[in-house]
Amino acid sequence: MAESGSLPTGFSELEVLAVGTVLLIEALTGLCLNSLTILSFCKTPELRTPIHLLVLSLALADTGISLNALIAATSSLLRRWPYGSEGCQALGFQGFVTALSSICSSAAIAWGRYHHYCTRSQLAWNTALSLVICVWLSSAFWAAMPLLGWGHYDYEPLGTCCTLDYSRGDRNFTSFLFTMAFFNFFLPLFITLTSYRFMEQKLRKTGHLQVNTTVPARTLLFGWGPYALLYLSATVMDVSAISPKLQMVPALIAKTMPTINAINYALGREMVHRGIWQCLSPQRSELDRAR
Repeated sequence: MAESGSLPTGFSELEVLAVGTVLLIEALTGLCLNSLTILSFCKTPELRTPIHLLVLSLALADTGISLNALIAATSSLLRRWPYGSEGCQALGFQGFVTALSSICSSAAIAWGRYHHYCTRSQLAWNTALSLVICVWLSSAFWAAMPLLGWGHYDYEPLGTCCTLDYSRGDRNFTSFLFTMAFFNFFLPLFITLTSYRFMEQKLRKTGHLQVNTTVPARTLLFGWGPYALLYLSATVMDVSAISPKLQMVPALIAKTMPTINAINYALGREMVHRGIWQCLSPQRSELDRAR
């Protein structure tokens, strides 16, 4: 951790400022877009469906990632971590919960779309609610493990944010990483890939392929793949050989996911557009109240 008034090892003044600025832009963009998504779901009756509940879960998780990025941006611009070791543990837990929830919510949406388009039956409310509860409880469980001694949270190379400590590369870290990654990255990625693959095969036969079946899996790989690669590298090599600046790249990429997900899953859909306009248009709001 950088001390007050000093620069983190391996970073210049301009680089610290650049990282802080990028994090701030990512945080504010993600917060704005996902807040619009959440607001439109709350205000628009047409969006209150089981499948949209899964999208709402994703938007809430991505809002948490953006808040995490905002704290990291503030600390980066201050050039120090002002919240102490307990604050580091709390932020590491919060960031891990929301990151895992975001990944698993994407997989839940993939399965929900497969169920909708391939079985031609509506997703039941109790099924959607059970999926959301399972996603958040599972994410909280895995995020709590480092607080209980299986894994460990520590500062990122810039010293102004906290994440899973991969610098040790010991048996404790390795056992936690592989178990956690299987259930929270590789399994959700497999569900996403197979759901959209089966959906594509089914809908191509009918000539009604209405959903982009390649973007979601590519988005997961783009956003979280660099983190997975960094963590896996830590199990077989000394990560101190990797420059601190390069180690910060996965964090910066991952914090673009709230913006990307908001565009892919919510703001790119016509019904959500109508919901946002209903929320933002005073005339529409007055008409709704009159009714």
